[in-house]
Amino acid sequence: MLYIGIAVAVLAALFIKSIYDEKRYKEKLYRKMEKEWGQVPTEEYTEEKYHSLQFYYNQLEKDVGEIDSITWNDLDMDQIFMTINNTGSAAGEEYLFAMLHRLSFSKEELAERNRLMEHFIKNKQARQSLQEQFMRMGKEKNISVYEYIHLLHLLKREGNTAHYASIAAMIAAFAGIFIQPVAGVLAIIFVGIYNAFTYYKRKSEIEKYFTVVSHLIRMMDSMKALSLLSDKEISAYTEKIASTLKVFAGFRKGARIVAGKRPTGDLLEGLVDYVRMLFHIDLIKFNQMMKVFDNNEAELTKLFETAGYLDAMIAAASFRVLMRDWCVPKLFQEDKPFLDAEEIYHPMLDEPVKASLKESRSVLITGSNASGKSTFIKTLAINAILAQTINTAMAQKYHASFFQVASSMALRDDIFSKESYYIVEIKSLKRIADRLNDKIPMLCFVDEVLRGTNTLERIAASAEILSDFASRNAICFAATHDIELTHILEEQYSNYHFQEYVEDDKVLFDYKLYNGRAVSKNAIKLLKMLGYADRITNRAKERAKRFEETGEWGLIEQL
Repeated sequence: MLYIGIAVAVLAALFIKSIYDEKRYKEKLYRKMEKEWGQVPTEEYTEEKYHSLQFYYNQLEKDVGEIDSITWNDLDMDQIFMTINNTGSAAGEEYLFAMLHRLSFSKEELAERNRLMEHFIKNKQARQSLQEQFMRMGKEKNISVYEYIHLLHLLKREGNTAHYASIAAMIAAFAGIFIQPVAGVLAIIFVGIYNAFTYYKRKSEIEKYFTVVSHLIRMMDSMKALSLLSDKEISAYTEKIASTLKVFAGFRKGARIVAGKRPTGDLLEGLVDYVRMLFHIDLIKFNQMMKVFDNNEAELTKLFETAGYLDAMIAAASFRVLMRDWCVPKLFQEDKPFLDAEEIYHPMLDEPVKASLKESRSVLITGSNASGKSTFIKTLAINAILAQTINTAMAQKYHASFFQVASSMALRDDIFSKESYYIVEIKSLKRIADRLNDKIPMLCFVDEVLRGTNTLERIAASAEILSDFASRNAICFAATHDIELTHILEEQYSNYHFQEYVEDDKVLFDYKLYNGRAVSKNAIKLLKMLGYADRITNRAKERAKRFEETGEWGLIEQL
């Protein structure tokens, strides 16, 4: 009786400690929510982690609204994603990654996203109730939960006979203590070692699958709690969740043995780990669960996507709070495409210089290096994507057509395919041309078109490519140093420029957008300011002057 009393006391203590740990854990979650809301996420991304985020998006059917890899990389959209990714769950971050790659052309869909974001911003308690459940689901370090959901059918199914035999052997060993104590203890040690060995052997074979199943159990538990929330604003989603969860009622029964309430666990959870190891009860339940997975993969995907969508909308709402200066875009399906933005800015700049622009035709942007051309066209492109994904623009006003978005900017030689810069560039431009259609206008961005070839052919080919873009259902923003293009294309392209000024032997930029083509000529001044010899800078000025007067370069006599 003494031993029984001690055992009961220990279990009671562990139970009380478990309740205490749960309370502490919940308090920790809410402190984390408070601290991270409206802030830049601090999550770290390994190469494996970032690769895993892409699986859900890669499995979706591609359509006209896709942000392709060239455009994504041109605009540093990885950084945008990481800044928005204040999600709490694996489903949330995988869904958010896919959402930012897929432009919406539906006013109703974008309005619903906006409704949810506004609700989460205004109603802290409702938001945090959801966040708690998403954070309990947690994230996985280097694997895609969605990927392994859809790879579970590849896992070789295993029967439970051997595991039942392990349980019987352990029970027999414990019973042996009452018959022959020494032999019983030895039997417990032997069977325990054998059971532990076979347990970890099997666990190592199914480790990633087991991790995902454990994650899905936490997801279902959290979704069950979420479905019980009395929040009318998300009732359509909670009802959908409740309906889907009915399919998994048998699956969830007893599933706690496979995974604890959360990844971190507590003392009682640690004790249960030893029970799992010695009696294989989690492996038995895991094998039973596989039958449910085989028959309900589509329903599981519904749960993943519903959780991911709501979590992604909370993250987008947090991003709005972080940015402060933003607007809800007004998007139109007009016959003639247009873009009207006021005080628009780049979301990743600490002290951005805002710009305003209203255009219904294509635009050429001129100016010297580092004056702001590339940043400006990236600003427009990023905001166009955010407008049609999270229905948010970093601007005082953003009115525009629904657009496809594509760019050709940060290109380089492809040494693996042995393609020159010029080949890479013309292929990139061709892919934009191939996407032009009469149904959905293209908003495209080109930085230094055809810089990879000689001046004569560059200007000739650039003029024709840009003219073709402008003559079709597109608005093209092209940054260029070739002033000739501003004259050749002035019937199709509006001209804007950035400028610089020299002060105290320093070149300064105000990063403001001005109407008209660039007129300043400071490249040779820069040579002089950086210490180039007078014989070089003077001859360069003379050579430039002669070309302007005669149209010929010719030879310059030694000065």
